[in-house]
Amino acid sequence: MTGEFKHLVIVKFKGHVDVDEIIKGMEKLVSEVDLVKSFEWGKDVESDEMLRQGFTHAILMTFNKKEDYAAFASHPNHVEFSATFSAAIEKIVCLDFPTVLVKASK
Repeated sequence: MTGEFKHLVIVKFKGHVDVDEIIKGMEKLVSEVDLVKSFEWGKDVESDEMLRQGFTHAILMTFNKKEDYAAFASHPNHVEFSATFSAAIEKIVCLDFPTVLVKASK
């Protein structure tokens, strides 16, 4: 069964960056754009450095469908925030994918 559409970003921020400010900016962005169904983020605290490869934070946005993600990606607020976000990152991996629901949460 096909589920939602996810936007997963795994990032290492530059050393001088105030990560809390970046996260606050993302929280503001997703609160302004109704296309985002959910927004989650976290900082790695458990992985071995060898497995982490320097990445420190994961950001996950959920959309109802791929078209909602496409509309979000081209939204003026997202385009504007992307410049700030891009300047703050040292390295990044992005994956955009439809999910396949195997086990629903209770």
